[in-house]
This record gives sequence, C-alpha cells and structure tokens, in this order.
Amino acid sequence: MIEPANFVPSSSQTDFIHSLIAKMTLEEKVGQMVQKDLSTKADLVSEAAQGSIGALLTIKDPDYIRACQNAAKGKSRLKIPLLVGNDIIHGYKLTYPIPLALACSWNPEMIAEIARQSAIEARQHGTNWIFAPMVDICRDSRWGRVAESTGEDTYLSSRLAEAWVCGFQSLPQIAACVKHFAAYGAVEAGRDYNTVDISERTLREVYLPPFKAAIQAGAKSIMPSFTDLNGLPATINPLLLTQILRREWGFQGVVVSDYDAIGELVHHRVCANLREAALKSLLAGIDIDMMSGAYQGYLIDLVENGSVPSSLIDDAVFRILQMKLEIGLFDAEAPITLESQTNRGKQLALDAALQSTVLLKNEGNVLPIQPDRMQKIVLIGPFAANTLDLLGCWTFDPHTDNLLSLENALRLELNSEDCLLVEDGCDFTSDSWDHQRSIQAAKAADIVVLALGEPAAMSGEAHSRAHLNLPGAQQQLAQSILALDKQVVLIIFAGRPLCIPQLDEAADAVIYAWHGGQEAAKAVAQLITGKKNPSGKLAITIPRSEGQIPIYYNHKSTGRPYNLKGTFQFNQEHRSIYIDESVLPLYPFGHGLSYSSFAITDLSIQNPHLQKDSELVFTVKVRNTGLMRGTEVLQVYYQDCVSAYTRPVKELVAFRRLELDPGEQETLYFRIPASSFCTLDAAYQPYLDLGEYKLWLASSSQQGLEAFFSIH
Repeated sequence: MIEPANFVPSSSQTDFIHSLIAKMTLEEKVGQMVQKDLSTKADLVSEAAQGSIGALLTIKDPDYIRACQNAAKGKSRLKIPLLVGNDIIHGYKLTYPIPLALACSWNPEMIAEIARQSAIEARQHGTNWIFAPMVDICRDSRWGRVAESTGEDTYLSSRLAEAWVCGFQSLPQIAACVKHFAAYGAVEAGRDYNTVDISERTLREVYLPPFKAAIQAGAKSIMPSFTDLNGLPATINPLLLTQILRREWGFQGVVVSDYDAIGELVHHRVCANLREAALKSLLAGIDIDMMSGAYQGYLIDLVENGSVPSSLIDDAVFRILQMKLEIGLFDAEAPITLESQTNRGKQLALDAALQSTVLLKNEGNVLPIQPDRMQKIVLIGPFAANTLDLLGCWTFDPHTDNLLSLENALRLELNSEDCLLVEDGCDFTSDSWDHQRSIQAAKAADIVVLALGEPAAMSGEAHSRAHLNLPGAQQQLAQSILALDKQVVLIIFAGRPLCIPQLDEAADAVIYAWHGGQEAAKAVAQLITGKKNPSGKLAITIPRSEGQIPIYYNHKSTGRPYNLKGTFQFNQEHRSIYIDESVLPLYPFGHGLSYSSFAITDLSIQNPHLQKDSELVFTVKVRNTGLMRGTEVLQVYYQDCVSAYTRPVKELVAFRRLELDPGEQETLYFRIPASSFCTLDAAYQPYLDLGEYKLWLASSSQQGLEAFFSIH
C-alpha cells in the first residue's frame, strides 16, 4: 500500500502561522475562508491580489490558475497562496473506471496507485486540493451518486477509503477532502439531496467507519453532506461536526462546506436568511464557505457586532493556513513531473477496467469466445460503437483521443474482419429501433453480443432514477434477440446496478462492465475473447426489482426470518417476504465468476476459544482447479450468534486477492484481532459480545466454508 506523506508541524511552523494570523486584518482572515469559481462572474485574479479569497473551485485552466496564484503570492499584502480545489472522482484527464466499478476489483493497492497517478496529473495542471474520496455507503442504486461510491459494505469501503487517501496524499503537494459527512447515501427514496433519517446506531455502525478510516489515513480535510441528518442539516450538525469529528476523532484538519450548502440552509428552513446561515455555519465549525457568499458577505459584521468570537475566525484560519503549509504552497513551486504518466496511466486504466468488470453468469461456458473458431459474431446495441459514454459521469475534460469503441476493440482481438457484424439497434432515448436489420443480423450469427446499458449522463450527482430499466428501446431489442434461441452474451455498461431479471434469465452469459473509463472497450474485448480472465466481485448487490430497494447482504435477521418456516398465525406461516417477488437479489454482494474454478478447503481455526484481547488465527487452502491462470477474491465473513443488540446475518471482516496458475494451491494465513468483532453498547462505545461466533470463508456473501469460534 502507498503510504501518505505525513506532516507534523514543528514549533517554528506553528509560530509562523500564528505570526501570519497576527498580521492579518479581519477582512484578510475572512478572505481565507472563501472559495469561489468563475460562475460568479467575479475577477478572481483581482480578488486574489486583494487577499479577499483563499481558494479556487472547478478551474482547470493552468494559465488562469497560475495568474491567480501569481496575484495571491506576488501582489496580495501577505503573499498567501491559494488552494485550488477540483472534483477528481476517477481520474483527471486520463479516465479510470468509476469508483463503484473500481470497488469491484477489491484491490486497495491498485486503487491507491490510481489515486496517486490522478494526483500527479491534477497537480501538474495546478490543482492542489482534491475533493475525493467519496466514502458514502450506498444501499440504494436509485441514487445517482452510487457511481461515485465504493458500494454497500462498511469494511470494504473503509479499506478503499484508506487506499484513496494514501494514494492522493502520497504526493506531498496534494490535500485530499473526504466526503460527504455523513450518511448522504441513505437519502430517502434514493433521491439526491433528500432527507436522511436513520438511528444513531446505524449511523455509527454502518456509515461513519469509512470516514474514520479516511481520517486515520491522514485526510487533511472533510466536506459535510448537503442533506439533513435526523432533523438538522449536516452543515450545522453538532453531533457530526463537534461531537464526533472534533471531540471523538480528534480531527484537526479543514472542514469545507459543499457547493452553496451554507446558502441552502435557507431552503432547509433552519435559517431565515444568508446572514443567519453564515452565523450558524461558523459556530458549527465550517472553516471554508464554498460558493454561497455567506462568509464574504456577513462574517465581518458578525464579528464586529459580537455575534461571532474572533477566536473562532482565528482557529479556522489557522487550520486553513496549516493545510496550505502542509502541502508546500508557501514554498518555491517545484515542477511536478508526470512520471511517464501517460503510458503508465493507460496501462493502469486497462488493468483497472479488467479487474473491475464482473462476470455474473456463464452458462455452458459460452465465454470466452474463441477467435480461432471462426464463429460469426454479431455485436448489437447502443454501446457497440459508443466511446464517450464508456467514460462515465464526472468526466469534465477527459482525454478523448484514440478512444476505442467495443467494435474497434473486438476487431483488434478477433483474427478475421469477416467474423464480426455490427448493428447499433437503438439509442438511449427513442422507443423505436431498427427491428428488421437487428433481427436478420442476429439470425445469421453463431453468437450475439448485446452491448446495452445506461449513458453516462444518467448517473452521477442529481441523476437519481426511479426506474432502473434499460432506457430507450433496449429492453424490446434484447427480448427480441433473446427469443431467437441464439447464444447471447449480454454486456451491461452502467453507473449503477440495473434491474434486468428477464434478460439475465434468458442470456447465456452476463458481464457487468460498469462505466469502465477510457480502456473499457479494450478490457471487455480481452475478457470475452479469453485473452484475460475475469476477476471482479460485486461491491454492491444487484436487485431483481426496484421494490426490493434498499437491498444489501448484511441485513438483520428479523423475528420472522425469510429463510425459516415463520410463525404460524391466522392459519398460515408468516415470514419477512414479498408476496409478488423474491427477497433474494439477482446477484449478491461479493459475487463474480472466472474462467477458472477455485476450491476452498481445509478451513482450520487454530484457537477456536480465544480471549477478548487476543487474535483469531486460522488457515485455509485455495486451489485453482481450472485450466487458466486466474484470480480469486477470498472473502471472510462472521456472525455474532447471540448478541446484546441485533446484528447483521453476516459481516465482512477480511478479504484476500490471490492469483494462481492451473493446479496451483496456496495456504492462506489469517490473524484477525478479536476487537474486529466489536459492536456498540448503549452509549455507542465499542464492546465485545462474549460467546459463540460463526465464520464463513467464501467466494461471495452467499456461500462458503463454515466454522465456529468463541470469545471468552
């Protein structure tokens, strides 16, 4: 794992910050607490020269950034440099798979390297503050921002949060900003910016751990959510910002509002006007106002009339200046080299797309397609020749030169130009489609590859969906092709899990390729032709229907579990089920197939009766029983059999990626501290239930070897 560049200020550096604050006017202090972009039509170069802003936002033009920095460092009275913040969600110009796809790699080391390469490219273009990672847990794929998340599981998301932060901040000139604090992914009805109302236990057990992991990894800043949480917007929520963040976790970094979140307190109707919003936000601990204008417009007067203690302004400015000092903004600017970033980044993007793509189904081993068999292959669907939508959401200025479509990529992998026929079939918006051409092409084929999904514009911020179907006429197109009794490979490109149960049932093979970045087409072509072996595992459950949402593997048992007989009442058995749909997902968390097969055997717990201050030690053997070198992701789950508070049916506690040759076997050795099995007591403090626990070692969340251990 890449380690972050840790910074511990010396006494002389602390003295420097204090002496600088002592020289500042109130106007200059407030200026440090203001972040603006170009949408205000303001002359930011002039404001930087006057010291009236401390940070820029969503500006990527290196020349303009340089002009602003030169004004701040050369013309302002105190020569204080600017923070330059940008959302770098899955790459800067070079685009990697969306974060939800990357989570399906279960590869923190690779994600840390992607973060580092993204940071290098961003810093070379003038950005020094990255608004990422987003570590919101999401159990509702209607929410558009699920594409930016790392899925539904707290443990996996925590490990990936550490990787993102360590990767970004391994470049000493970069500050990461973890977001959105907290529980943004729990918005009601999956609708962006909507209300969040969950118990404090759920908040602390499910949603907070990835944020804590990111902060422990060294994240220098944090961004509260747009949403309200249990009746109070996160921007002014004392439980989040004061009790948990500052007191319990001891966070000393910068807190920045989300875009106009302070102004939106008026829309939440917890503030009468922008002045009151500025007051409440400052008192709650927001150091930097992003784009609302509240701090710039009202803080000076609020201090002068005694509503805000000047010490709070000084504290906020201290944290801001310390972060600027940490990332070297006061130093002479050294050139940032790309470290051969273009070539390294492209290979990394390909590796990431390969590892993120999930083979969900492969009946009859229809995959891989063998190029030397000279089969007639027909590629149909709106993603057949598409390139830009493969990049996904949050790609404002991507590299687009030499992007391959799936058609281009497949032609490169197949031996003959004559064996591939391509039909778009339909687009994403129209309900009509080229019925005859598509049907006739499919009838002439040995194998039909359906390349379907949702365009990039249908996921991301403010792009929630109520219906998780295939947009346009894709459903009709697919059903018509599937009715022909041909071998069909279904490939889904999307920013979220879609509900496709009928298509999944009829297709011979199903691949979930997500929005895989600029090397997505090449990766998919290499996977379906067998040049590479799939290894992705789902980081989020794929539902059968929207009515199952929220759906996630680590649910509670309930008093009438769906998988037991139920309680006999009113002359029938009552269980927690639907009367018109299965309670089971289409595909569970952790699921993913390979062209190889793996035998997981000989689980042996060396100390099945452990003390609460010791470690659970166990071994397991994994053998590649297939004919192709492949990667297995071994997943370790546990269940607290009898607990003081209700617990999930199972919880991920460890995982391991391993690559094996055909016939190769490896014995894996695990040491898991007993503290990893802790829950929270009535005061939300960690405590360990004594008694029996169940352990699973599996290739997904739904199956595997079982054993028991106890804690005394």
